[in-house]
Amino acid sequence: MRYPQGGGLTAERQAFREQIRMSAAERFAAGDDTATVAKVLRVHVRSVQRWRAAWAAGGEASLVSKGPPSHPHLTDEQFAVLEIELARGPTTHGWPDQTWTLARIKTLIGRRFHKSYTVQGVHYLLRRHGWSVQVPARRAVERDEAAVRLGEGDLAKRGSTRAALGAWLIFEDEAGFTMTPPTARTWSKQGRTPVVVVRGRSRRRLSVAALVCYKPGERSRLIYRPAPDRRADGRKSFAWTDYRDLLTVAHAQLGGPIVLVWDNLNTHLTGGMKQFIADRYWLTVIQLPAYAPQLNPVEGIWSLVRRDLANTAFADPEHLFAAVRRNLREIQYRPGLINGALAGTGLASITVLGGN
Repeated sequence: MRYPQGGGLTAERQAFREQIRMSAAERFAAGDDTATVAKVLRVHVRSVQRWRAAWAAGGEASLVSKGPPSHPHLTDEQFAVLEIELARGPTTHGWPDQTWTLARIKTLIGRRFHKSYTVQGVHYLLRRHGWSVQVPARRAVERDEAAVRLGEGDLAKRGSTRAALGAWLIFEDEAGFTMTPPTARTWSKQGRTPVVVVRGRSRRRLSVAALVCYKPGERSRLIYRPAPDRRADGRKSFAWTDYRDLLTVAHAQLGGPIVLVWDNLNTHLTGGMKQFIADRYWLTVIQLPAYAPQLNPVEGIWSLVRRDLANTAFADPEHLFAAVRRNLREIQYRPGLINGALAGTGLASITVLGGN
């Protein structure tokens, strides 16, 4: 969308759009055709046609902004106050859930500023100031924000240490995949909900542990291992010995010291795992803060895999296992995706990403 701020009705956007029209007038005078002007200025051809007709009738003066059709009910200062109130959340203002609707914002404006808006007017107001309808992210109520900030600072500090040592910075995480795939949007005739056929009785689950590895001047890596299919002790998830073996393989492949970042899973904190870490001079471990998955780039890898598995009708467990492995192998050959997973955490500054 060329003009995302509600049609450019703010003073800033009006000035910007007027500048675009003046540039179009200069090109009209130079003899450029309509299609060329539209392409250069990145606007719709119909807009250029309308501007050309106005320019032919009244010159550049006809393209000058006429100003807003009316003054907004809320000033910019009042809208800044409204944004603070909205940031406090709907529950703070007495609603039972955490969803802001246009009707609720209309009510809040009436309570706070004693001004009357229509629902459509609230929509225009929000769009003019850069607001839009979005799907919220989930966050655990138990999460300690102060601990998360400290964790980010610790990662940055350890990242400097990693760079000094020439070590690989590695993030680890686990995920489970079942025969019931994630659902994704698909085209269908209006009034007919599309149906995705899945295995209803299969409870077979595949667990995968993955490492994403970063080092300046090196290609970013993805190393993964599925959980053993059958164990003598009946355990279905990873044991600490599986993490031990995975880290040993990663060290052999990477050929250098490792700074490992992972969460506080109980298997990571067992006595055997702690002893293994203490006995390895090449291994340094950093614990992520609790309930802070957004700091782990492996979460981005799982999102890519689940997106590709969406709406797949798995015939049997082997079909599921093959699909997961295929997607992970494809990501291994695309280090740009691995780099993007780190950039999505906001921690890319702690390491220089490798080549693409």
